[in-house]
Formats: sequence, C-alpha cells, structure tokens
Amino acid sequence: MSRRLVNITLDNLDDLPRRCRRCVFWELDPVSRDRAMDTGDPGLEKEAWISSTLLEWGSCGKIVYVDDVPAGFVMYAPPLYVPRSVAFPTSPVSADAVLLMTAHILPEFAGGGLGRMLVQGVAKDLTRRAVKAIEAFGDLKGEDGACMVPADYLLSVGFKTVRPHHRYPRLRLELKSALSWREDVEVALERLLGSMTPEGALRPV
Repeated sequence: MSRRLVNITLDNLDDLPRRCRRCVFWELDPVSRDRAMDTGDPGLEKEAWISSTLLEWGSCGKIVYVDDVPAGFVMYAPPLYVPRSVAFPTSPVSADAVLLMTAHILPEFAGGGLGRMLVQGVAKDLTRRAVKAIEAFGDLKGEDGACMVPADYLLSVGFKTVRPHHRYPRLRLELKSALSWREDVEVALERLLGSMTPEGALRPV
C-alpha cells in the first residue's frame, strides 16, 4: 500500500470530497458565504481562494493519497487569508501563527495513521517557511458534518489552549518548542506529533 502527500493545487482540487470542494465556510466571511450559497457558485469561490492564496502566500493545503486514491486532506493559511477566523469569540489568531482551518480523513481510511501524516506534513512545511506556531479554533462538541477540527483531537497532537471558551477554544502548537533547529528537525517533529488519537476523531467537513 503506497501513501503520498501532495500540496493542494488547482489541478487536484477536484480530489477533495464533493461537499468539501464546494464548501467556503473558512474562505469567505459569513455574509459573503451565505450570498455565494444562495446566488453564486461556491465551487468557483473555493477555486478563486486557492488560486489567490497560492500566488500570494504559497502552499495552503495537502492531500494524502493511498494507492492513488484521495483519502484525506488538511487546509491552512495565515489568518489574513481566512475571513471566517475573525467571526469566532476567541479570535484573533496570533500574528505569528498560521491557522489550521480544517482536516478530514475519509471514514474508510480511518485508523491508518493518515491524520498523523497530514499534521506532520503541515508542521514540516511551516517550519521550512519560518512560521513560529500553528493555531486552530477547536470545536468542543465535534459535531458530524462540521468544518472544524474537534478540540480533543488538537489537544492530543500537542496543541495547548491559549484562549478558553465553552464551545470554540483557540489552541496553539509552538513549533519552536519541539525543534532543535539542527538537522534532526523532522525527528523532533515526529517525536512531538507521534502520539495521535485514531483518525476517527477527525470529523467530516
């Protein structure tokens, strides 16, 4: 069984689950999202967001394939590129952090370590880009069909709560705390992120 992790681009965007391909929960502010859902094409809005973010900032997501079948994905970007981020009661995201927006493993691939592979891929990418930390808005209810990552999952992979909330706490993973900034960067990251809950903790988006 072969596994590979690739950056999300316009060429492979259609490999996202259909619902996620058309979801613009994070990419638009609430008013613009409602307008796109009612009268526009959210799929085109998603494509436009990916295109502009890639051009202006760089890689903003990863897809994991198992035997060439898309099995899961993760998306992330600086808060400046994520209009929805300011709508949370625990915002704003810290200026030195990148926001982990959403992550999803298809149910038939759950429990195989793909969630860990995705998180490690994000951490390695951001470390190379001199990002200091990853932050995320956790969901304490973790409802099915949500576009957010459950808070307990984030805590299990090393995130710490920086602003508590009864529903949407903001959590942070300090990359520098796990790195020696020597040649063993990847080893240190895998040590930090090595203990993960089963991928079933990642809710569908």
